[in-house]
Amino acid sequence: MKTEERSDSSRPAEEPAAPAGRAGHRPDLVAAGVGALLVAVACGVGWAWQRSNGELQAQWPPLLASWNPHVGPGTPAALTVAAAVVAYGPALADRLPWRRLLLTAWATAMAWIFSLALIEGWYRGIARRLTTKHEYLRVIDRFDDIPAALRGFTDHIVVGPPGNWPAHVAGHPPGATLTFVWLDRIGLGGGAWAGAFCIVLGASGVAAVLIAVRALAGERLARRAAPFLALAPFAVWTGTSADGYFAGVAAWSIALLAVAATRRSLLAACASGLLFGWTCYLSYGLPLIALPLATVLLITRTTRPVLPFLAAALTVPLAFTLTGFAWWEAYPLLVERYYQGAGGVRPYTYWVWGNLAAATLAVGLATAAGLRRTLAATPSAALGALHPRRPAPTAEAALTLLVLAALLALLAADLSGMSKAETERIWQPFYFWLLPATALLPVRGRRGWLGAQAGVALLVNHLVWTGW
Repeated sequence: MKTEERSDSSRPAEEPAAPAGRAGHRPDLVAAGVGALLVAVACGVGWAWQRSNGELQAQWPPLLASWNPHVGPGTPAALTVAAAVVAYGPALADRLPWRRLLLTAWATAMAWIFSLALIEGWYRGIARRLTTKHEYLRVIDRFDDIPAALRGFTDHIVVGPPGNWPAHVAGHPPGATLTFVWLDRIGLGGGAWAGAFCIVLGASGVAAVLIAVRALAGERLARRAAPFLALAPFAVWTGTSADGYFAGVAAWSIALLAVAATRRSLLAACASGLLFGWTCYLSYGLPLIALPLATVLLITRTTRPVLPFLAAALTVPLAFTLTGFAWWEAYPLLVERYYQGAGGVRPYTYWVWGNLAAATLAVGLATAAGLRRTLAATPSAALGALHPRRPAPTAEAALTLLVLAALLALLAADLSGMSKAETERIWQPFYFWLLPATALLPVRGRRGWLGAQAGVALLVNHLVWTGW
C-alpha cells in the first residue's frame, strides 16, 4: 500500500535517520552498555545503602519496588504482544497508511500496558492500584461540594492539621483528584474504571507523539519511532498510575501545538493551550513541559500560535483561582509536605544520579543508544536553529531538538531535588519525548533493539513488585 505523502512545505525536508558519519553500531552498543552499567551500579550501591541505614526509602533502589519473581495471567499476553511487535512492528510501521498506523500504535500500546498490568492479576494489577491509602480515590467523598473542597484544598496539604490529604492528593494540584471525582459523577467510579481510564489516555500519548514528530521532523522518522513508542518499557508504570494519564494530556498539548504551528490552525493552538493549562493543574512538575512546547516554536520558526495558545492556557488557572485554589500558594506547602515525608529522608547524593538509572530502565537501552546520536547531533542542530538566516532545521535536526528539550526538562526535574525516587513513574510525561530518539538508529538493527526494549519491561515486571 502507498503511504500518505506530506504536502506541507513548511515542514522540514526528510533525511535518512542515520548519517554516514554516525552509522556504526559499536558506539550505539557502547551507549547501551553505559546505560546498563549505570543501572547495575545504582542497584549495587542502592542495595548496600538501603540496608545500612534505610535512608533511600526504597526496598529495591533505584526503583520503588520489592524483589518478587512471579508470573501471572498477563504473562502470555505480554510475551505475545512483545513478540508480535518485534517481528512485525517495523514492517507495519513502514507500510500502513498513516491514520491506520496511528490507531494501530495506540491499540498496541494499550495491549502492551494492559498485559503488563495483568501479570499481577486484574485486582492487584488494575482495579486496586488507584484505591490504596495514598491514592486519589480515597477522597472522592470529600468533594461532594467541589467549590468548597477547592477553597479548603491548601488547608490539608501539610501533615498536622486534621484531615490532611493522602500523599498523592497532597502532592498534586486538585486537577488530578477532580478527574476521578468527575469519573465517579458520570457513573465510572471505582478503581477498575479509574485504572482503565489512565491506561487508555496514557496509551493515546503514543499517537500524539507520532503526530508531533511527523509534523516537525517528517513521516519517515515518525514511522521509525512508532514500534518503539508502542513497546515502551515505561508501560510497566503506565498501567495503572495517574502519571500515565498526565503523560497523555501533556503529549497531546505538544502534538496540537506542532499541528498549529505547521498547519496554521487556530483551533489546534487553543486546544494545545487548554491542555497545557490543565497539565499544570495535574502535577506541580509539569510546567516544565513548556520546554518542549517552546522548542516546537523554535523548530517551526513561528510565533503565530502563541497568542491563542496563551489565551486558552490562562483560562485554567483563572478558573481554579476564581473557585478558590491558588497554585502559587499551594506549591510552597507541597514542598513542606514533601520534606515531612520520605523526601526529607532520601539523600540527594544518591537519587540525583539514581533517578537517571531508573529513567534508563523506563526508556530502555535502545533509547540510550538513540540519545547518544541525539547528543552527537546537538551542536549542529542547535546552531542551525538559533541562526536566523539559516533554513528551517532538517528532519534529523528537528527531531534532535525535540528530544533534547525533553531531556533538559527531565534534568531540571532531577536537579530540583523534588523528584527523589519514583521517577520511573513520575517522569512519564518526559519519557514519551525521549523515545523518538530511537528513530535515529540504523534501520537494519531495529528488531534487535525492540527485543531489548521488550526484555527490560518483561524482566522488571516479572522480577519485582513495583507497587504502581
